[in-house]
Amino acid sequence: GKKKGRELGFPTANIILLEKMDGGIYAGKTIISDREYLGAIFVYPGGDLFEVHLLDFEGDLYGQALKVHVGEKIRDSKQFDDVEDLKAQIAADIDYIKNLKF
Repeated sequence: GKKKGRELGFPTANIILLEKMDGGIYAGKTIISDREYLGAIFVYPGGDLFEVHLLDFEGDLYGQALKVHVGEKIRDSKQFDDVEDLKAQIAADIDYIKNLKF
């Protein structure tokens, strides 16, 4: 990717979808080397690509095999004119995901 998530303070792994989905923000779980992480998932409009930000993960995902389970849709995607507003919304989405029971 273009590393925009990392620049915002929310690094992501970019993944091509095999089946199209509705665009938006989802909660999910990702498994890496038998360890499970909660994730905030952004499905691009058009539904053929998504980015996942893993909560409480530190490290490098390049070359790693990820198994991603997409869960509840939190909201539709929207355009932000202000970067600080976008960062605040991402932080709010992450707080919401941390409180989900799934």
